[in-house]
Amino acid sequence: MTLPGDTQLAAMLERDGVNKDVTAVVDLIDGVIASANGDTRTDWLDLVGGKLGDDLKSALLTLRDERKSEFLYAKDGYDAAARIEALRKYLAAKGVDGFVVPRSDEHQGEYVPACAERLAWLTGFTGSAGAAVVLADKAAVFVDGRYTIQVRQQVNRDIYEYRHLVDEPVVGWIHDNLKSGQKLAYDPHLHTVQQAEHLRGACEGVGAELVAIEPNPIDVLWHKQPAMPVAPVRPHLLEHAGKSNAEKRKQIAEMLEKLECDSAVISAPDSIAWLLNIRGGDVPHIPLPLGYAIINGDASVDLFMDERKFPAETVKWLENDATIRQPGELEEALGALGNQSVRLDEATASDWLRMKLSDAGATMRIGRDPVALPKACKNEVELEGSRKAHKRDGEKIIRYFAWLEEAAADGSIDERMAADKLLALRAEDPLFRDTSFETIPGSGPNGALCHYRNTPETNRKLSPGEIFLIDSGGQYLDGTTDITRTTVIGQPTQEHRDRFTRVLKGHIALARAIFPVGTTGQQLDTLARAPLWEAGLDFDHGTGHGVGSYLGVHEGPQRISKAPNKIALKPGMILSNEPGFYKEGEYGIRIENLIAVVEVDGPVGADRPMLGFETLTFSPIERKLIDPELMTKDELQWLNDYHAQVYAMYADDLDEDLLEWLQKATAPIKKRVA
Repeated sequence: MTLPGDTQLAAMLERDGVNKDVTAVVDLIDGVIASANGDTRTDWLDLVGGKLGDDLKSALLTLRDERKSEFLYAKDGYDAAARIEALRKYLAAKGVDGFVVPRSDEHQGEYVPACAERLAWLTGFTGSAGAAVVLADKAAVFVDGRYTIQVRQQVNRDIYEYRHLVDEPVVGWIHDNLKSGQKLAYDPHLHTVQQAEHLRGACEGVGAELVAIEPNPIDVLWHKQPAMPVAPVRPHLLEHAGKSNAEKRKQIAEMLEKLECDSAVISAPDSIAWLLNIRGGDVPHIPLPLGYAIINGDASVDLFMDERKFPAETVKWLENDATIRQPGELEEALGALGNQSVRLDEATASDWLRMKLSDAGATMRIGRDPVALPKACKNEVELEGSRKAHKRDGEKIIRYFAWLEEAAADGSIDERMAADKLLALRAEDPLFRDTSFETIPGSGPNGALCHYRNTPETNRKLSPGEIFLIDSGGQYLDGTTDITRTTVIGQPTQEHRDRFTRVLKGHIALARAIFPVGTTGQQLDTLARAPLWEAGLDFDHGTGHGVGSYLGVHEGPQRISKAPNKIALKPGMILSNEPGFYKEGEYGIRIENLIAVVEVDGPVGADRPMLGFETLTFSPIERKLIDPELMTKDELQWLNDYHAQVYAMYADDLDEDLLEWLQKATAPIKKRVA
């Protein structure tokens, strides 16, 4: 249709009872565009208000489509030299000698909105972790091991020095390059309290000064910066949440009393979503509404979130649970917490929050977010939802691999096609809302990159004789899934079978583990690595991460890893079980199921309560890659029992051809008779 002019659009808005002018509607649409999937979703139309006629709906969607190209920084005539020069001029005018640019937003989330991609705007680097430091005469960009190739492809080495984020950290570079008497600026909204302390220590160590700067210089210079995201905030119904908002608020208020805190500032959006039983869509893959909350000792909550995100149903949903306030009111609210003891989250609370509370005279108690542990321990409704989501997800995986076995045989399928097919299958589920992360379809050497990202430049065919690893997951209203399966196109080598079987042995050891209450994931991590260690092998990522309930696929505080972690595993926690092996330049192997911590009966004579794991993910494990001679009788029994469960779970739901495929994929495996 032809896009109406402002006068005609205003008339249509008035006709349909919309209490917004054209400018407000355009601003709303810009926020929608900046949200996750905002260029395709239509559920935002009820945020406009009124009773929209079909002609106005069509006009608004057309307006959205015409405006969306205006806010893509990649199309903004990127010139790295011009941008860093503009930044240096701005900093000089403000009397500072440098600026730190993290790849983070105000909430330290894994995924950030488009408006927070400041590192990408400045340097061209689009990875999910990194930083840059710009001084008057030099600059450096910092990335971790996942992005050492990508940073060289995207960032001009004549402008930026390449540094490793972990081995050659920001503070070390500052210490080596900042001079006595100089001032290094930082945006206090984008650094945690601890991060700011480290920066301050590095500066003071050379006689320099760390100074807060507002507004963020890049926000001033970024002329086509996307708007703050505006995606609808929806109720997360009790049938999925399992516990009411009131029950959760009371639980957290009781925790605050034990912590001797009068209130807590909740800066992690997933904690807010859990606490108030709401979900949003501001960032990719995680159904989060971005904002802040303050929960008080009487269990009342002030929610600081753009009111444009709230359709009438959600306002009603929250009317007895939270007072909705505009984000701009947060500073005043923090100022009113003077003489109180206030909890701040050590992982996500910004240094700006600390500064404002300090100015107000509040006593800050920095520690773990009080919502984190209750959120991690799923109630029975959430666990049952996860079981149902995994059952439906597993059926899609079965259909997928049956298709792949035939489609990839002639070498015509590439990674992108393989990923798109799986997405299409999942999207058939009416409860499916998004992938839980960007699918990782690693063929051959790409599979050896454990956080591989498929791009047009890296896309490969699935070739005969090569390993194919696909790590994927779904966000369903009743649960979050994450599964990795590894297969081989054609026939494997004996090395493939050896490495795969060792990974499988580690997976089984963790799945079968029984351990006393109080055990941490760090203590269990060795179980998954021991079969690889026996061959002088290992993998460099954690064995397991926490998983949310229609929330983040990576959720703390629980994990299974070599890294120190004092959080004991508790019933209701969901984690991944994903040992792997990666041979650089050749292939990658990973076997991942999700598991839930459950109470179990201990062996005869046990003198303390014991815990174990319930496997939630049911999908065949590639038989062609298994060498039964490397496995014990008990390991083979576990595998055959698991495959029997897979077959029984789906036998009544599949047509004859798929059932025949599944029967072969789950057939019992036995050792060869000598």
